[in-house]
Amino acid sequence: MEEIQLQLEETKELMQKAVDHTAAELLKIRAGKAMPNILDGLMVAYYGTPTPIQQVASITTPDARTLSVKPWERNLIGEIERSIINSDLGLAPQNNGEIIILTIPPMTEERRKMLVKNAKNECESGKISIRTVRKETNDALKKLQKDGASEDEVKRAEDSVQKLTDQYSTKIDELLTKKEHEIMTV
Repeated sequence: MEEIQLQLEETKELMQKAVDHTAAELLKIRAGKAMPNILDGLMVAYYGTPTPIQQVASITTPDARTLSVKPWERNLIGEIERSIINSDLGLAPQNNGEIIILTIPPMTEERRKMLVKNAKNECESGKISIRTVRKETNDALKKLQKDGASEDEVKRAEDSVQKLTDQYSTKIDELLTKKEHEIMTV
């Protein structure tokens, strides 16, 4: 019985991680507003070492359509500019010698639809992760049953796992609905 409880706790934890990961991935999909987190994952060569841009510069949003990147060391401006140009963000950096200004262009309807599609794909990946956790947990429960756990306890645990699966899948659906609204709002 205790093993079953441990299995359910682990399942809950893994499903929450899948939701958290999906939420983090959705944050990277930009919705036409200047948000510092669109530069997350962008690496800059800092003395020969790939380093996240947030560790070598401050990123601010002076207004809704502009990002300002101020490197802590002036000699990094060219490196940061190169990283932004080589990324798939589609932004054209403007460098004034002290800071880099990124103007976020207004999105076309076609681009919005593409971003919604990306968000849906990301959410589907999250749901697949949740279903994988469900399958692994159910397999572990069947093994526990073979090792002597009662059939009724295992059945109740499988029902709990299904409820958790539904609950966490709903959380991902809510994330998608929110992101879709954010993207499609002009």
